[in-house]
Amino acid sequence: MIMPSLEQEIKETHMGAPHIVILGAGASLAACPKGDKEGNPLPLMNNLISILNLKKILNDYKIDYSSNNFEEIYSNICEDYKHAELVTIIENRVKNYFARLSLPNYPTIYDHLVLSLRNKDVIATFNWDPFLYTAWRRNFKIASLPHILHLHGSIAMGYCPKDRMKGYLYGRCSKCGERYVPSQLLFPIKKKNYTDNVFISSEWETLKNCLKHAYILTIFGYSAPASDIEAISLMKEGWGPAPNRSLEEIEIIDIKSSPILAEAWKDFICSHHYRTTNNFYNSYITQHPRRTCEAMWSSLMMCDPYNDNYIPKNFTFEELYKWYDPLIKAEIKKT
Repeated sequence: MIMPSLEQEIKETHMGAPHIVILGAGASLAACPKGDKEGNPLPLMNNLISILNLKKILNDYKIDYSSNNFEEIYSNICEDYKHAELVTIIENRVKNYFARLSLPNYPTIYDHLVLSLRNKDVIATFNWDPFLYTAWRRNFKIASLPHILHLHGSIAMGYCPKDRMKGYLYGRCSKCGERYVPSQLLFPIKKKNYTDNVFISSEWETLKNCLKHAYILTIFGYSAPASDIEAISLMKEGWGPAPNRSLEEIEIIDIKSSPILAEAWKDFICSHHYRTTNNFYNSYITQHPRRTCEAMWSSLMMCDPYNDNYIPKNFTFEELYKWYDPLIKAEIKKT
């Protein structure tokens, strides 16, 4: 069998169905395994208490934090009105820590991610850090990039409650000219209600609508914790019953084993329509950048797989933009 050439793959831009990517804390850790630009470690929910130096104050308030599950501990604290001061302290430490984080000056996983999808696609993140927005902002002049959503807010994002606009936290609403207000970051998991917050509610509505039409769903570094009932419920609402998604494909990028991942996401997976990898650079996104849906369709539905076209991992920004240029020019030519 003669496989389609790279030139043929570059020309294929016909798929209108979106590729949706869901990001969790594992994605940021994978992007900066040795810390951010200044060496600040990327926290996960099971080490956030330690990284934020919260142990002493939790001891002072006689709070049991032995589970190391930050969301669960924070939720329990919020339930007790006597701990209002402690809640404020924790929220301020979270904001201050994540506000310090910044991407390195060289291309990272986040840069490769945003450059490898198109404006029909969506990246939705649960992360508070500014990485996704930073990568989008420093690459948006090069090509049409995917839409980005912040499902739990972001230290980099703000919004206008009046006009329901969003943007860089230190920017102004393009309609009324007022400065954006910060997005909410922390939600008690036992009583999460995303609809109470204008910004978060809008992000989730957009994701649900996009999930209905998605062809590929990639889950990167998000563990789908059982405690986050509302988030999983909203995603299910958008994706719909798994048996109805017999043409779509799910890819999970995570360090856990394939059986564990399949079990965790069984409510989304139709039969054998999923794949797993523990490395972003072995994913379909990096295998067929900016042509993920076309390549998947050709492989699974036409039995005519494309040759791999992996992203060069160690290129500078200048080299990277030159490498993406033929793909981008083909998209512009088709519009």
